[in-house]
Amino acid sequence: MARALDENALNIYTDGSSFQTPRRGGVGVRFVSVDDQGEEQTIDWSPPGFRSATNNQMELKACTLALQEAKRRDLARGLDRIVIHTDSTYVRDNYRKAMFEWPKRRWHRRTGAPVLNTELWKELVKAMKRAGYRVDIEWVKGHSKDPHNRAADKSAKKSAKSAVQPALSQVSVRRKKSSEQVAPGSVGLTGQRLSVRIITCEFLRTQRVWKLMYEVVSKASPYRGKVDLIYSDELLKDGHSYWVRVNDDASNPRIVKVFRELVK
Repeated sequence: MARALDENALNIYTDGSSFQTPRRGGVGVRFVSVDDQGEEQTIDWSPPGFRSATNNQMELKACTLALQEAKRRDLARGLDRIVIHTDSTYVRDNYRKAMFEWPKRRWHRRTGAPVLNTELWKELVKAMKRAGYRVDIEWVKGHSKDPHNRAADKSAKKSAKSAVQPALSQVSVRRKKSSEQVAPGSVGLTGQRLSVRIITCEFLRTQRVWKLMYEVVSKASPYRGKVDLIYSDELLKDGHSYWVRVNDDASNPRIVKVFRELVK
């Protein structure tokens, strides 16, 4: 059953969805208000999805687009506030940091690691400020019996199937040779030298740093074949292999020196 809704609020249920083959994502939204007779009035919205999107990106984008659409239609007229109901712990746990903490740190976490999806977080904060109403974000359990949450989920899947909008970030990708799946933190960092092959390459323009997915190709390394994530101030091209030195901070993994590119 749906939870009791605030009759003086525009309740917005959002959801993000992503598919792998081919990679694409979508957003789903249900607007819910309570009329003078105490009856719930709903509007479902499913805009076209995005190519090459992650689930977290879609969860963020769903909140932003929902606020923009609510303002365009003036759906909160006469109400006190807007409540976004999301099943994303990623959004729930971090939106206040995006509002108050991360901008002061120039969009870096306390560990020094760059905040991912920075541009999307900025868009969400801007949409909240421009909504014209107080905006609260509340968490609802995903795949619950709540009909509004389920409706948003259905709309998100529909949106993903019609993914015609461009990717939200530009990522260069090569097929990995390792049979391992990417596992952040799987490579122990002790300041050692490693031979690595770059699988994906993405430039984070706010922090001006490269986010890389790599596989260890050093024959003598106990981490040979492991696939992990790391950041670099220097561009390392996807599909190429390099001899590098890494730092010793797992909370902010970095390539600190590139010795040379390895010839195939």
